[in-house]
Amino acid sequence: MLVIGSLWYVPLQAASLIDIYREALEHDAQYGAERAAYIAAQEKLPQGRAGLLPSINATGTGQNQYIDTNLGPEVLIKNRGVVISATQPLIRIENFIIYEQSKKEVAQADARFVLAAQDLILRVAQAYFDTLVAQVNVEVMETQKKAISEQLEQAKRNFEVGVATIVDTHEAQARYDLTVSQEIAARNALEISKRTLQGIINRFPDYLASTSIDKIVSDSLTLPYDSMEEWVTLAEQKNFSLRIQQIAYEMAEQEIKKAKAGHYPTLDLVAQYSNQQGVGGAITGRGIDLESKSVGLQLNVPIFQGFSTQSRVRETLANRDKIRQELENTRRTVGLQVRQHYLNVTNGIAQVKALKQALTSSRSQLDSTILGQEVGVRTEIDVLNAQQQYFSARRDLAQAYYNYLLSRLRLKAEVGELDEEELKEINALL
Repeated sequence: MLVIGSLWYVPLQAASLIDIYREALEHDAQYGAERAAYIAAQEKLPQGRAGLLPSINATGTGQNQYIDTNLGPEVLIKNRGVVISATQPLIRIENFIIYEQSKKEVAQADARFVLAAQDLILRVAQAYFDTLVAQVNVEVMETQKKAISEQLEQAKRNFEVGVATIVDTHEAQARYDLTVSQEIAARNALEISKRTLQGIINRFPDYLASTSIDKIVSDSLTLPYDSMEEWVTLAEQKNFSLRIQQIAYEMAEQEIKKAKAGHYPTLDLVAQYSNQQGVGGAITGRGIDLESKSVGLQLNVPIFQGFSTQSRVRETLANRDKIRQELENTRRTVGLQVRQHYLNVTNGIAQVKALKQALTSSRSQLDSTILGQEVGVRTEIDVLNAQQQYFSARRDLAQAYYNYLLSRLRLKAEVGELDEEELKEINALL
């Protein structure tokens, strides 16, 4: 008797996709490194602002000076002093540009961190779905092996009573042996997939919540935007990789201005207080005390620096052109990737619908073949072929469904809309 069990048994404490993602937020080393880089980048702003604020320095000196005058005993002069100076930049074009660049650097770090968060979602989803597909393959091989084993036993019995030939027995035995080898390969692939997921969440994932074939409803697979070009336009506005490159181009423009600022004069407000004791003792043999205070403006006009400023300007112009080309290349790459993921999603929807129908047809064919064998119009080989086709249809449907979900996540990432809420929607479809 043929027994076809449920291929998707889910333990009570199986981890869902969103559960694995939240573990990854805490334990993924790559994301942790990006988080630390993001925190470090926030310090660029106060560092850039420092060039606009006053700088204050204090210097203290203290020494004993022994002077031999040849007219008597040594004279000890105690030199003591303190100098406090303060400088407030008034006109420093370069410092203003550096401050604006620091804002761009922080904005770029923000975009990189969001990109890292999206990458984490995609890596978790990829590893999760790879593991689910591997689980499906193992379960298919187990169920198929059990069914073929029953067919093999039935073929042996039929041969013993003379109602079947030895060919049917050999065919069933060959199918059984091949299935055993495929089961070994499937178990190895499952172990590798789980180890990949372990590298993200830092624990071995014993049980994952997978999808029942019966829950796959192809009619609910839709997209919020129908046109491919709508997705491309949205990506050009919100894609974070493109945003990072756009900021890099804006910073390159500012770098040109900063290099040109080397030609401009600077003006600072300078104040100084000095209190010195024991000054001039080495000459007069007797030190005196001096105290001075000064406040004034300091103008610095660059006249000639060996053509270094002109060279830096030419260098920044070339770097700006390089980054502009990289920006254009990123824009084209993003457009290509959006179109590819859009096609993967739309084709995935069509494939899931077709495989749902193929699974129904395969089930009907298997039932008919089993009935035909019972009445003598079908052979053991026909049943084995129908079984293999049915199990392959189940596996292909599950894999196509997971591929669709992953392509949908990738498409959302390209348009800058991939976040935890989107992952929750995907989790609800599992």
